[in-house]
Amino acid sequence: MNFKEIPIGPLIEKEVAECDIELSRICSFMKCTEQEIRRMYKATSIETENLLKWSKLLEYDFFRLYSQHLILYAPAIAGKNTEYKQNKKTGLPQFRKNIYTKEIIDFILRQIESGEMSKTEVIEHYKIPKTTLYKWIWKYKGEENK
Repeated sequence: MNFKEIPIGPLIEKEVAECDIELSRICSFMKCTEQEIRRMYKATSIETENLLKWSKLLEYDFFRLYSQHLILYAPAIAGKNTEYKQNKKTGLPQFRKNIYTKEIIDFILRQIESGEMSKTEVIEHYKIPKTTLYKWIWKYKGEENK
């Protein structure tokens, strides 16, 4: 999966097909018409309330796709802004660090293995610590041989 662009409507439609859920049940759960559901299948973005409903209905965390996008394409950068944010009080939950999922790790390792990006380019582009990348390479190369 390419995490840079997220065609959310087609992804939802694909998951619906895999779960084999009837359109009438979806309409009842989402409280909308068949036409509105078909429009959502074609959409590139969906209101968060509707995305939450889809996530519940299909038992799949569609928000995770966006979180993975943020980890890859908008990582937290250390510096003055980070220090300011650490000292600032906020009512929102604070997350200690990025969590790289297996899908993201596989995506990055495939880019290196295919020659699409070098290790240095991955480190610079995605702001992944060098030691983290080399741990992934060591750990997951071993899994391929098992």
